[in-house]
Parts: sequence; C-alpha cells; structure tokens
Amino acid sequence: MSDAIRVLSTLALKGAVHGLAGQYQAAGGARIDADFAPTLALLERLRAGEAADVVILTREGLDEVAREGRVAADSCVDLARSWVGIAVKAGAAHPDIGSEAALRAALLGARSVAYSRLGASGILFAKLIDRLGIAADINARAVIIPQGFTAERLVTGEADLAVQQISELKQVGGIEVVGPIPRDLQTPAVFSAGRMAASQQAGEADRLLRYLASSDVAPLLRESGLDP
Repeated sequence: MSDAIRVLSTLALKGAVHGLAGQYQAAGGARIDADFAPTLALLERLRAGEAADVVILTREGLDEVAREGRVAADSCVDLARSWVGIAVKAGAAHPDIGSEAALRAALLGARSVAYSRLGASGILFAKLIDRLGIAADINARAVIIPQGFTAERLVTGEADLAVQQISELKQVGGIEVVGPIPRDLQTPAVFSAGRMAASQQAGEADRLLRYLASSDVAPLLRESGLDP
C-alpha cells in the first residue's frame, strides 16, 4: 500500500489543504498527495479515468460523479461555503462594491477585469455581468483565463480588478481582497468531498474525509477565506 493518499481538489480548497496536510500527517494520517484544478477540469480528468482516493469538488460536481458511480455516494460530506469576491493590486484604491449599482460602476470603471473561464466563480460572474447588461463592455477588455488564479493578473498589471472565490484570491501575494460581491447577487458555492469508488485505500480515504469535516479543520477553512 502507498504511504500517500491521492487527493484531487478544486482550487478553492488549495490553501486549506496545504495548511492541514502537515497536521493531518502529524496526527497519524497518511501523507496527502494533492493536485488542484477547477471543478470542470477535474470532472473531465475523472471521466477520462484518472485515479484518486479523495476528490473535493463543488457539491453539484460531486453529485454528478456520484451518480456516475465514480464516487461512493454514502461517503460524501460538505466542507465549506465559498463566496465570490473582488481584489485589487496591493496599495490600489478599493472601489465601492457594496451594492449592485456600486459594483456595476466599479466594473465599468476598471481598465480590465480578470476572471476564470472554467471556475465556479467565472461561471457566476459571466451570468452576473450579462444580467447587469454590461457583458459586452466588460468582455471587450477582460482578461479571461482558462484556469488558475485570476489575482496573478493584478500583480502583472494586466487587470485592475480580479474576480474569483475569496479563498482563491487570498492565495496570491501582492494583492488585497476588497470583499465579496454583494451576497444578494450570488449564491455561495458549496465544496464537498467524497471517496473514489475505485480507491484502494478506502479506510484511509474515509479517515481523511472525517478529518476534513471535523471541527479541527474549521479554523483553517476560515483563515483561507471559506465558511465551514
């Protein structure tokens, strides 16, 4: 048996997983070998046959692979809620985003907005700017990345505003999180974990799942920008 447990996780949990890996191993758990990507990219990889022991996805994504028999449905646990936020380069002025009208003005006033094509945040943002009637204006000068951290485009100067899950924004140095998009304009993403049905380490996978859902991990989730 391997001395590591293979975890495929959405980018939103990257900070939390890195933070807990050491303390989990110190408590007698297996070493965590984790890889991170947006949920849609992970779904493609799982359906292509990539192996793992534990997966962390949006609840909707996890339910899909559970229905397909790739994840043991009775193992699934909800871990955290996540809100989409906006960031600026460190030292830059923080725009008012506290209302729908203020957010609309801030987005239109930005030289460029960075958002992700595949992530849950990017899907929400694309629908939001369409609903606000500013999609054509924003997308004409947006930096739309296939996957990864949108806030990196603030550091390079390619964008004035970056949109992503707050937990993902906080993983980039040299930026400041302004705050969440008004909560009445978004539904929080719920991130959940489950054991792969084909895992050869079912016992260790279930142990990790119990740990991820425990009160021990809640402070790390909050610190990384998530609501346990």
